[in-house]
Amino acid sequence: MSLDKCDANVTGRREFLSRLSLAVAGSALAMDKTSRAEQTPPAAIDSPAPPLPTIRLGDHRVTRLIVGSNPISGYSYMGPVLDQHMREYFTPEQTTEFLWRCERAGINTHQGTRPKEMAGVFRTLRERGSKMKFICLHSGQPESAPIKQVIRYTQPIAIVHHGGVTDRLFRQGKSQEVHDFVKRVQDAGVLAGVSAHNPECVKRIADEGWPVDLFMTCFYYITRTPEELEDMPPVVTVQVGRPFFASDPTTMTQVMQQVEQPCLGFKILAAGRNCCDKESVREAFKFAFERVKGEDGVIVGMYPRYQDQIHENAEYARQFGMPRKT
Repeated sequence: MSLDKCDANVTGRREFLSRLSLAVAGSALAMDKTSRAEQTPPAAIDSPAPPLPTIRLGDHRVTRLIVGSNPISGYSYMGPVLDQHMREYFTPEQTTEFLWRCERAGINTHQGTRPKEMAGVFRTLRERGSKMKFICLHSGQPESAPIKQVIRYTQPIAIVHHGGVTDRLFRQGKSQEVHDFVKRVQDAGVLAGVSAHNPECVKRIADEGWPVDLFMTCFYYITRTPEELEDMPPVVTVQVGRPFFASDPTTMTQVMQQVEQPCLGFKILAAGRNCCDKESVREAFKFAFERVKGEDGVIVGMYPRYQDQIHENAEYARQFGMPRKT
């Protein structure tokens, strides 16, 4: 999907980031003049909406639209100014309200990170009667929280090996570490998954018959090495930091269709690059649900500071996400 129709059609990465920083800074100043109540879109739903279409992960029914965590964690993939903007917005209290509103809109699952920090959020949600399910992304590295601790903090339905780490370990010939992680998670009584940006990692795991319960599959292979980038055509969706190649979603969705396990596609909006207008977002959702298996879902991060992205994305999931027989 091209950004030709966007006003931000700039040729240089530095120029784009400069404009973005000015825009975000101006927005932040404007928002400082309003109250916290005014920052929350008016559609803070009082009564729950009908559930979204669902798929099965193990014994769990999860909505085909799962709310992601990058905005909550301050990962915009657009630069440090927007990162800070997101972190300042998503306080623990605001994160709690955000996930509560997601659930009221019909979304029943959150894919997140930072289990220790999220423990209080989930405790508050459950005290309010929330049934929101949690899928935890975990690096599997020694500095990360032990699996049993993750389970104690957040009671996740699944723990998934982090995609960037997966790509790196496979490249270094250390895929056994990912395999061992899957076994440790399953031994702990939780669904075990593997995330990857490189579709070849997913293909290899499937070909070797690893006993994974699910995959998280990035629509864009953003962890290419410099050597791999040299072999790529010059056309990208847009390059801000990491390049997002327009051909990548087709490649990954072809792999998703081939593997037996359910897949959760993420970055379907190219980390905000396909959000020029509502039509661009609509087309990205339509493409994703048309190209994945009926047993697959999507993970979408949301930043509802200026528009009701929760409601809009839920409606796209209802419009395009009715599972098809494959």
